[in-house]
Amino acid sequence: MEYLPDRNSRYKDVDYWDERYKTEHSFEWFGDFSKFQHLLQQHVMKDDAILVLGCGNSSMSSDMYDAGYRSITNIDYSSVCIDTMSARHDATCPGMTWHQMDARQLSFTDASYDVVLEKGTLDAMLVEEKDPWKVSSETACLIDQVLREISRVLKPGGRFLSVTFAQPHFRKRLYARHDYGWSVCTRSYGDGFQYFLYVLTKGKELSPEDATLERRLLEEAQDPPNEVRTQEADTEAFLDCIDL
Repeated sequence: MEYLPDRNSRYKDVDYWDERYKTEHSFEWFGDFSKFQHLLQQHVMKDDAILVLGCGNSSMSSDMYDAGYRSITNIDYSSVCIDTMSARHDATCPGMTWHQMDARQLSFTDASYDVVLEKGTLDAMLVEEKDPWKVSSETACLIDQVLREISRVLKPGGRFLSVTFAQPHFRKRLYARHDYGWSVCTRSYGDGFQYFLYVLTKGKELSPEDATLERRLLEEAQDPPNEVRTQEADTEAFLDCIDL
């Protein structure tokens, strides 16, 4: 594919995305909005204040706007992306806003949003991980920073919606934390290849199962097992051609 990087680690490099967004019109990770709209509308109201994290050049935000979701704020750390998307949609989606921003340091006040939505953004932050069962301390810190910011800007009862290809036994290891103050619910969609929609609700308790998982992970961190499971690094392009 024209836009595949020479190594997976470049998916974490803003310069890669800046160059890609200069020429690529649009790309959809994990299918377009229509593929998971039936799930999203169960958890997002039309008048909710929505923050899209790592919007990229996806049509998801404009598709949601057309579907009646009018209070949408989009952020991405690529200024090229934000300038392009703002110019593309300002006339047709009045009121929808675009901001260049680092997800680790959101400039919004506490409890600003009913919904935070990401599709593939956290996956891009995990591209260099070789063992899906044990995320490196550096990446774990990065993801923790982002999740804490998401939790901070969510209103009580707000929902963080995460769209990914990561299965629950991998992704719940990152999401199921008492510190974030949310519960974790998993839905899936897709024919053949399954994608997942995680719904994390601020102010609800973790299920007993997820609380047990968190305790076990904390114990393992204090007394790590000897066994290490690895997978080949960088042998395939990250998310190569994954689409519906």
